[in-house]
Amino acid sequence: MMRFIVLIFFGVACVANVYGSPSVTVPDTMDERVKACTICHGAEDKAGRDAYYPRIAGKPQGYLFNQLRNFRDGRRYYQPMNILLENMSDDYLQSIAHHFASLRLLYPEPESFVMQPEEIELAERFIYSGNAQKDVPACSACHGDNLMGIEPAIPGLIGLSRAYITAQLGGWRKGSIIRGQASDCMSEIARQLTDHEADTIAKWLANQPVAGEASPLTALSPELAQRCHHHIQENGGVR
Repeated sequence: MMRFIVLIFFGVACVANVYGSPSVTVPDTMDERVKACTICHGAEDKAGRDAYYPRIAGKPQGYLFNQLRNFRDGRRYYQPMNILLENMSDDYLQSIAHHFASLRLLYPEPESFVMQPEEIELAERFIYSGNAQKDVPACSACHGDNLMGIEPAIPGLIGLSRAYITAQLGGWRKGSIIRGQASDCMSEIARQLTDHEADTIAKWLANQPVAGEASPLTALSPELAQRCHHHIQENGGVR
């Protein structure tokens, strides 16, 4: 919280300096408008990225819009985001989502973790085959064969830090990601994972290089489209 307060103070000071000088004209562009976002998420990815601020550049527009709307409406809670978005219209949130979805920035190098053969086997089994006994589908079945997501509704899983992925899986397991939603396929899936399984999957994903683009919605099987229909419809997908 202290870091956020300092950043806001710095941002206000910068704005005051800019608008206090008659010789400086600030263009009315989306790049300028979203600088409050890039303070934390970064205008571009850097090797020294903060592990808990995810990359939003290049993510599916429908997914980004729905997350912005969830923060604005208090269904997803992180106070700085809730405050930042509280008075924004759906149309403006769509404009922000479109801006970040259209960005094509270089990804940082993957993190490097030493994994034992049994850890790799465990992670890859969940990633590519799932676990029928736990009713957990393969991660790739929902997030695409290359794990880069499915347009416009499902985000990619690589290019993110282990810490962030682990925290998100923990949030889904506890039901704290989206409030007031009785059933969510990701919560149901994440609750079947043990701490060791979740951490091993996160470690494996953070180790992977980024390659390719998001898949079309038609790549999602009818079975999974039905299982996660609420999530898909909320994020802009139509089946």
